[in-house]
Amino acid sequence: MPDTSPLPLWAGRSLALFGILLMALNLRTAVAAISPVVAEIRADIPLDTLGLGVIGALPPVAFALSGLFGARLGRRFGLEPLLLAAITLMVAGHLLRGSAGSYQVLLAGSVVAFAGIGIGNILLPPLVKRYFPDRIALMTTAYVSLMAISGAVPALLAAPVAEAAGWRASLAMWSILAAVTLVPWLVVISRTHRGRRALGPDARARDTRPSSRHHTAMWRSRTAWALAMVFSLLSFQVYALISWLPRLLVDTAGVSPLAAGGYLALYVALGLPLAIVIPRIISRIADVSILVFLAITLLVIGYVGLLLAPGSLLVLWVSCAGIGTIMFPGVLTLINLRTRTTTGSGALSGFTQGIGYAVAAAGPVSFGLLHDATGGWTLPLVTLIAAALAGVVPALLLRERAFVEDEIAESLAR
Repeated sequence: MPDTSPLPLWAGRSLALFGILLMALNLRTAVAAISPVVAEIRADIPLDTLGLGVIGALPPVAFALSGLFGARLGRRFGLEPLLLAAITLMVAGHLLRGSAGSYQVLLAGSVVAFAGIGIGNILLPPLVKRYFPDRIALMTTAYVSLMAISGAVPALLAAPVAEAAGWRASLAMWSILAAVTLVPWLVVISRTHRGRRALGPDARARDTRPSSRHHTAMWRSRTAWALAMVFSLLSFQVYALISWLPRLLVDTAGVSPLAAGGYLALYVALGLPLAIVIPRIISRIADVSILVFLAITLLVIGYVGLLLAPGSLLVLWVSCAGIGTIMFPGVLTLINLRTRTTTGSGALSGFTQGIGYAVAAAGPVSFGLLHDATGGWTLPLVTLIAAALAGVVPALLLRERAFVEDEIAESLAR
């Protein structure tokens, strides 16, 4: 019987390992670097609430556009070259933000940085599939955990660095991390190029011509739609709460702004332990709908608690809402577990995250508009409850294990 045990992580792929982990460390730095130093930026650049809101809304919009086009670009140019371009965009974006002398330059730098990050979001699952098909759960755990860290560290370092060296240095310093990430991928691409040259022109042509139907027919897969729905519903809720939870708690629970910020930190921080645990659980259970139903239950408990009893057990309600996001790392894991090929993984990643982040962009806006229209927080919270309960539909679609390539082939054969 052949040996099917996993290979050591460093077995001929150590550079890819370091490259994936370094890339994950870059994927939230630009998102979290501005808000802690807004006061310092305003001292040099006119930055009103609307302007800051536009920059705050850029991440989900940029991530959605990257999701819709990233897989197609990956098919055309290759995963590694496109990742190299994404890293270059991040380096340029960080430097542009750090050199900004006007709001327009700050906005342009943010657009460039978020475009690179969005492409990186899409490419990491298929890169894990390509280099670590025997370690999908472990590698997903590692890179999702580092993504969570990449959002927390800038929030901690931005203000101290700005105080010591200025806000421009605080924003630009993340270009160093991005530049370092170029190194392993440059070596990987160089080695791959030499290897393909050794294969000869016919072999190179066969090696670099992936099928396009996995990229053009994702909508034919029930599993693809189920994952996109789960990711969309969760993204909508998370971005809404990140934007409005502190104000909601100040108004309904009577806590101070400082305490409200602490509850938001608790909500966000719960993503790290979930990233460590959930991919391994997902890879071991046959029916992943159990986790979706668990997430729905926790989310509803958290939202109902915030609606009916915000003045008591506040830690419990916020924790339930935070733990209810367990399917974020779950979906990223399933992108690889529900595809057979790297091509399919890239296509599913783009489809799922493209739709998901497009829906996420509406979260903060709709939540705020509902509050302004009603003068309270009841209807916004009811909307989140409805979004959580809507997860029952994709949960039922995920009860049976299926591969998107098989579903697409079956659909095309009809």
